[in-house]
Amino acid sequence: MSTPAAQEKHKSASRGWHRRLPRAVSLGLYRRSVGVFLAALVLFLIATPLAGYLADPGLLEGLLLTAVLILGVLAVGAQRKTLLLAALLLVPAIIAQWVHHYRPDLVAPGVFLVLGILLLILVTGTLLKFVLRAPRVDSQVLSAGVATYLLLGILWSLAYLLIGSLVPDAFVLPADSTPKKSIDPFSALYFSFVTLSTVGYGDIVPAARVARMLAVLEAITGVLYLSVLVARLVTLYTDKTE
Repeated sequence: MSTPAAQEKHKSASRGWHRRLPRAVSLGLYRRSVGVFLAALVLFLIATPLAGYLADPGLLEGLLLTAVLILGVLAVGAQRKTLLLAALLLVPAIIAQWVHHYRPDLVAPGVFLVLGILLLILVTGTLLKFVLRAPRVDSQVLSAGVATYLLLGILWSLAYLLIGSLVPDAFVLPADSTPKKSIDPFSALYFSFVTLSTVGYGDIVPAARVARMLAVLEAITGVLYLSVLVARLVTLYTDKTE
């Protein structure tokens, strides 16, 4: 039989856990923000290939990417510090993106790409931290896990675009493609997810050393992430059923 002091200690620990629980499961600014963000990521991946049939493909790609960045900030903005840092990256990134779209002579593409990469690193890191620290498996944890994987592919695609804009002939494109000075956004996205999933069709080949190393790191990240994610979800589910 436990003593009154031990019972009081247990109650205090339980109250402390319940006080910490909202912080552990709190992620977005509103309840379904992570689910909405995941839906935006899926829409981005589905609609981006269709942009190539438009007169101004960059307009649709820009609108979709802007929506992804904004919803990404909302999905991880429960903590004031995280929200402030994300907003400080989001605002100049969007401004640089659209100024470059309409006046490419004023803003270099690398400005938006660097800011976008930093913002996606913040969002991805916050989502991953949430998944690894979640006390139980629910729809929010699953949405965050899938969203993190999709974000990794988009994050690396921006890195490939940055390398392509800085290093001439960083990628060898298919011979039947339209001649380009650097890799285009859809090709970068396609190559990123092919590399992340370790499919490796070989139609787009990284030629520069930095591009090759990025591809290696992405392939390793994709394999490790799926392994860690599955192990974590199995552990949470096992703890719940015991």
